[in-house]
Amino acid sequence: MSSPVSFLAVVHCLRTLSLVAVDLIRLVALAARPRAALVAENLFLRKQLALFQERKVRPRRAAATRWMMAALSQWFAWRNALVNGQADTLLRWHRQGFRLFWRGKSKTAGRPRLPNNLQALIREMAAENTTWGQERIADELPLKLGIRVSPRTVAKYLRRGGPVRAPDPKQRWLTFVHNHAKVIVACDFFVAITATFRTLYVFVSMDVGTRRLLHHNVTAHPTAEWTLPQFRETLPGDHAYRFVLHDRDSIFSQELDKAVAKLGVRVLRTPVRAPTANAFCERLGGSLRRECLDFLIPLNERHLRMIVKEWGIHYNRGRPHSSLGPGIPEPSQESVPASDHRHKLPAGYRVGKTPVLGGLHHEYHLVKEAA
Repeated sequence: MSSPVSFLAVVHCLRTLSLVAVDLIRLVALAARPRAALVAENLFLRKQLALFQERKVRPRRAAATRWMMAALSQWFAWRNALVNGQADTLLRWHRQGFRLFWRGKSKTAGRPRLPNNLQALIREMAAENTTWGQERIADELPLKLGIRVSPRTVAKYLRRGGPVRAPDPKQRWLTFVHNHAKVIVACDFFVAITATFRTLYVFVSMDVGTRRLLHHNVTAHPTAEWTLPQFRETLPGDHAYRFVLHDRDSIFSQELDKAVAKLGVRVLRTPVRAPTANAFCERLGGSLRRECLDFLIPLNERHLRMIVKEWGIHYNRGRPHSSLGPGIPEPSQESVPASDHRHKLPAGYRVGKTPVLGGLHHEYHLVKEAA
């Protein structure tokens, strides 16, 4: 929707162009008149201008008048005919006209606009997935549909966006996590409230290297005895992990850490009041809330477990992760066919979509059209 300022500018341009067109028509009509009549009319008009000079009236000239006076001054000796104004003023109008002309000539065309169907698809993705931003949509398009569009281009059509601040890679702890990400398992508990205001706890564990959600479960009474079997589910006998990362919650007791260490890993406890030390799992919990639990109210423990299970499958197999390039932890789709144009679908394919969590999210993919 255009702003009031741009609307007034368009109205002003249209009014100026209409006045210029009227003056051009008058000029053509005057060119057909006898010369004696034109000379007499000019003298008559000069006498009227003399009255303004005697009264020292300074008229205000519209844009159309300035443009016509600057254009007509090229056909005759205008200095003797200029009575209401200074010569520098008319020269300034000339320079303004040249600046407008060369500004229009030197204006870059910019990137071509996206095709209308692609614009509609981007807006459809944003409308159908209320938690998706420009990065998510830009990641979804090349991974699922083979269409390459930058996040800034997506933001231009969504009228939103902004730079995302990346973490500082020089931090010692972050460097350690990056170097050992493929052998680190991060875990944490998150709180969910049911429709009857009952508090439930969601346990999640993830592979830091691939961002894959390894295991999740729900309980109303989180204890160390309940948590130990969750670690056993996360770390089977043939696992290749070396570290388990968790915070200093009382659930993760010393006895629990000793039992977990017997599974062939070393337990890393984050510093006190330092959630960023377990940032990957904290981000997982934030995504779980923003993309799922903030929009669905679980009825009971079983219902919450079903919700988290369906979202976990979508998280592993359908949700793009920017930290992976972008990529998907468990890609279920083969390589996207090549397209003739970066803004067009591959020939012979159309867009298919699968609703997730009752339509809260959608997974997009290519479907081969029938011959």
